[in-house]
Amino acid sequence: MSRRTAVVTGASSGIGAATARALAAEGYAVLCAARRTDRIERLAAEIDGTAITCDVTSAESVAALAAAVGDSLHVLVNNAGGAFGLGNVAEADPDEWRHMYEVNVIGLLNVTRALLPALTASGDGLIVNVGSTAGRIAYEGGAGYTAAKHGTQVVTETLRLELVGEPIRVSEIAPGMVRTDEFALNRFEGDRSRADAVYAGVPDPLVAEDVADAIAWIATRPSHVNIDELVIKPRAQAAQHKVHRV
Repeated sequence: MSRRTAVVTGASSGIGAATARALAAEGYAVLCAARRTDRIERLAAEIDGTAITCDVTSAESVAALAAAVGDSLHVLVNNAGGAFGLGNVAEADPDEWRHMYEVNVIGLLNVTRALLPALTASGDGLIVNVGSTAGRIAYEGGAGYTAAKHGTQVVTETLRLELVGEPIRVSEIAPGMVRTDEFALNRFEGDRSRADAVYAGVPDPLVAEDVADAIAWIATRPSHVNIDELVIKPRAQAAQHKVHRV
């Protein structure tokens, strides 16, 4: 394959799908990885990419992804993740916490381990982990998600230390309030009214394309430039707890 290559996990919707499109627009041959085969097949057809059905929490599934990637890879975007539930610690569901940790941390580990040889072999690899401002500050009802995204941040920092001297850059992008089709809806188990309330009155929250544009910018920096972390929020959000609403 003559084009530079990229893998985007969680590419079936939201930030993942937008990132696949953004990288394809920059000339990358994109492998779109996600569980929902029908969605990634449509996306791959749109951007002249490749659809790979993959559950990042499954070692067997990730091994199949690595086999599809082959010997060389230039960019890995670990985007697969999610938030489930918004209960206080006293009433938290341990299964929801396990699910969040499995997807946001163990899934990231599985994919990164499997694709590190190909990233190294490219001679110019980049890993972008999609974290969150929730990985930097706590808020009521968010302990399970913030714990998982703090995990994403720390894994990113540790990986950068461990790979120093290798031809691989390691970045994290940490979005704040992003309105996508599914994130809040999944968190509230399909309750549209609760999902919509998160963004009620917020003028111009970020959208998936804003984050994808930033990821594509990271991916197109010169090889010697590492963007350690990029925190991106809408103008209306000064902090997790400070959001302007009209």
